[in-house]
Amino acid sequence: MYKCSGHEDERKLISMFNESMRAFFNENGYVVARALFDPQEVDTLREHYMELRAQGAHPGDMVGVDTTSSDPLKRFPRMIHMHHWDEASLSWLLEPRLNAVLTGLLGREPYAVQTMLYFKPAGARGQALHQDQYFLRARPGTCMAAWLALDDCDETNGCMQVIPGSHTWPLLCTTQADTKNSFTDVTVLLPEGQEVQPIVMQAGDVLFFNGTLVHGSYPNTTGDRFRRSLIGHYISGEAEQASQFMKPILRMDGSEVDLETSLLGGPCGVWVEEDGKPVIELSGLETNTVFRSE
Repeated sequence: MYKCSGHEDERKLISMFNESMRAFFNENGYVVARALFDPQEVDTLREHYMELRAQGAHPGDMVGVDTTSSDPLKRFPRMIHMHHWDEASLSWLLEPRLNAVLTGLLGREPYAVQTMLYFKPAGARGQALHQDQYFLRARPGTCMAAWLALDDCDETNGCMQVIPGSHTWPLLCTTQADTKNSFTDVTVLLPEGQEVQPIVMQAGDVLFFNGTLVHGSYPNTTGDRFRRSLIGHYISGEAEQASQFMKPILRMDGSEVDLETSLLGGPCGVWVEEDGKPVIELSGLETNTVFRSE
């Protein structure tokens, strides 16, 4: 079983974060910490979650395991909130290396709110472009993700795709997604010609990204490769309000923090043309739904 690796030496933790990472993150809304977890740790985590999935249903599962289904995502449905019942998941969520980078990026220690495991086997659909803040509401501040690659990720097996700089946008209003390619049914509309950047990663790399960064992934078009990923979700340490389903909200030492958890929706934006250029105009009120984010 995975245990926190014991990176307690302060100098080692500080060395995991540097100012160039913060500068890149501030400009783009994401940054990749390469080889943050070593191959043995990744192997242990990957085997752990494959064993848990083989056991059948667990608390928090949104769909059951159907080993006879033609849909790969029904044979290997994602897991959520594993840290509520699995000590290895809780240990990973509160991992000092993740805390060191998150604290460096945010300027203060975050609160931990969620774990997720995506299996994404060969042939599985991806997830349409979206913003995590749509699902994981926090005020003031933002949610943050630490996305650990448990397999090498590239465009053929459905690596993450991001829009650099979109973390500066407000929350966008959602529309219907193409469920032939996305396992979720919501997406955001983008102006024509908007750049989408694939994030190619090796197992052990961790992608950190801001809650309003537009991101998603395409289907896994390989015949035999998984694209497994372990995700920790966090919210800014200055947050005073959060969504109800995040509870319990944890400090990075594992103790609980009591926040108001009645937070629902807020204003959302749509793209319009102004002087021949696309700009975002706030329009209407967006409410969050059951969490389905990657």
